[in-house]
Amino acid sequence: MKVAIIGAGNMGGAIARGLAKGGYIAPENILVTNPSNEKLERLKVEYPSIQTSNHNKDAAEADIVIIAVKPWKVEEVLRPLRLRQPQILVSVVAGLTFEDLAHFVDPEMPIFRVIPNTAISECASMTLISRRNASEEQTRIMFDLFNEMGRSMLIEEKLLAAGTALASCGIAYVLKYVQAAMQAGIEAGLRPKDAMIMVAQTMEGAAQLLLRDEAAHPALEIEKVTTPGGITIKGVNSLDHDGFASAVIRAIKVSM
Repeated sequence: MKVAIIGAGNMGGAIARGLAKGGYIAPENILVTNPSNEKLERLKVEYPSIQTSNHNKDAAEADIVIIAVKPWKVEEVLRPLRLRQPQILVSVVAGLTFEDLAHFVDPEMPIFRVIPNTAISECASMTLISRRNASEEQTRIMFDLFNEMGRSMLIEEKLLAAGTALASCGIAYVLKYVQAAMQAGIEAGLRPKDAMIMVAQTMEGAAQLLLRDEAAHPALEIEKVTTPGGITIKGVNSLDHDGFASAVIRAIKVSM
């Protein structure tokens, strides 16, 4: 199976790196196209077996074509390729619906809209998948592809905006908390790098508590660490008093 990625920017490059780290697609079967060479050359240094090209037409015969360009570039990129069944089109372009994409390819071909986050380069993405004209086998291929780079979830297209705010934009909000907590640690005398590692590892632990137990819930885990009269409940109450939850909710809602 050959996979072509059109666009080597932040997301296209991150997907290429994630694919190359996995074992589902051999690096020599990954092609990345980009009009300029700088980003392609960086990819080749990291993963010499990846194929690169300045010409999008070289992606036309791939089994799976992943398009990761700016929304206004999609039509001029896709139309000349004349993609058709049984090829699979995967769009990571925000804002373009299935109806939009179907104008530029064989409208009956399987199309997936996929929303990863930048942690896909570290095989730790939360990736949202929506499908059109896709069989169960083709959907399984998508899950095999993206689960190797983190965790995937199939959702309806109408829910992609909400999911994007939580999982794609959300990585920035999580990092904003890390940055704020680091500042508090630095003020208390910790070195910046040490503070960052402490907070990042604590967040990874919190994530594993929620992901490894289907019955887990944040409220239950908070209850375990907030002993009566303890220091943690004082901090939690301070966050509530200062509108932490409201700030997060507002940030996610304006991102939809």
